[in-house]
Amino acid sequence: MFDDSHLRTFINEIYEAYGYDFAGYSHASFKRRLERVYQLGDFVSFQEFLYKVKTDVNYLTYVIEEITVNVTEMFRDPSFYKVLREEILPALRSKPFIRIWHAGCSTGQEVYSMAILLSEQGLLNKSIIYATDLNATVLETAKKGLFPLKLMKEYAENYRASGGKEDFSGYYIANYGFAKFDDVFSKKMVFSQHNLVSDSSFNEFDLILCRNVMIYFDKELQERVLHLLDDSMAKLGYLALGTKETIKFTAVQKNYEQLRREKIWKKIN
Repeated sequence: MFDDSHLRTFINEIYEAYGYDFAGYSHASFKRRLERVYQLGDFVSFQEFLYKVKTDVNYLTYVIEEITVNVTEMFRDPSFYKVLREEILPALRSKPFIRIWHAGCSTGQEVYSMAILLSEQGLLNKSIIYATDLNATVLETAKKGLFPLKLMKEYAENYRASGGKEDFSGYYIANYGFAKFDDVFSKKMVFSQHNLVSDSSFNEFDLILCRNVMIYFDKELQERVLHLLDDSMAKLGYLALGTKETIKFTAVQKNYEQLRREKIWKKIN
């Protein structure tokens, strides 16, 4: 399908035309996703595909959605949320105001999970959650707090496994096959498009979650993103990564100590 020259051309042309920088994405993963988009479009040549991407903004949006898609769910990895509930949020309780950043928030399920935890800890009123993603379309979904009702049984099970004791259905109302989460949560959220590859730090945070985002990046790009997250971290703040991600053997490792459980680090320097 695509050879290396095609990939380089696509990456360079999209960067020059739109500013999206995919140079540091994992070669195999990026190539696989791009080939899938190409096949679905029934193009006869790479040049036809590239022309379509460069001249049709709506199609570009579709391509970006397809190659940056992330799998997410509420209270994903319940043991992780149990640590947030029992250790991290209680440690942040003494702060006068709590700033949290979900970097690469996708369609927002984990953002609402965090809001529920904050509410149950009595911390929602003095917290603000910044939720960012490269993909503008998934951000629109996240803003609505509207998720398929058929997923609620699984999400409720995750919630209970994370230590939740309340009636999970009390946090949303059912409406035509969708679950609409209470506006009390979305009022404490700020959704914004942000590119971890090229954009800079925009605030100082007490807790940053960037889970299952960097697994698609090569080593050099992972380092760049970790420096950005480190620059955005308050002293004694917490960094949470995905189960297959780590800061070990990176330049920022010296600034953190890892908690005993889960991929969570506390900033000490």
